[in-house]
Amino acid sequence: MRVVVQRVSEAAVKIDQETVGEIKQGFMLLVGVGPDDTMTDVNYLVRKITNLRVFSDEAGKMNLSLRDIDGAILSISQFTLFADTKKGNRPSFTAAAKPELGQQLYDAFNQALAAEGITVETGEFGADMKVSLINDGPVTILFDTAKEG
Repeated sequence: MRVVVQRVSEAAVKIDQETVGEIKQGFMLLVGVGPDDTMTDVNYLVRKITNLRVFSDEAGKMNLSLRDIDGAILSISQFTLFADTKKGNRPSFTAAAKPELGQQLYDAFNQALAAEGITVETGEFGADMKVSLINDGPVTILFDTAKEG
């Protein structure tokens, strides 16, 4: 799995002009699933993301986690994180999981985050979405379970 984590002061997602997910301070996640990903990857990412200390403490140092600040998550499915751009100018997405597996693990990921007591808002898997955010910092981190394990 690949997850881009962006620390935000606010973020929202719209589908057909309607806001379907919205948060204040927390993380906006772009979540991509690969064909070999499993619940082991989901559990690893949930642990890493919920404990990631990138929010400022009283001294202004990045020392607090999402839990510490009572932050929320806006999670957006993003198969394009698996784009292959080596040949030509049109990306190939064959390295992404098939939609059935992608949706299954994306849903499991969001449910596991919520089970940790985190407020989780989402877009809609496979939908054309308009995402807006105010990146706080900016702080942007990439997790790639294929490279982390």
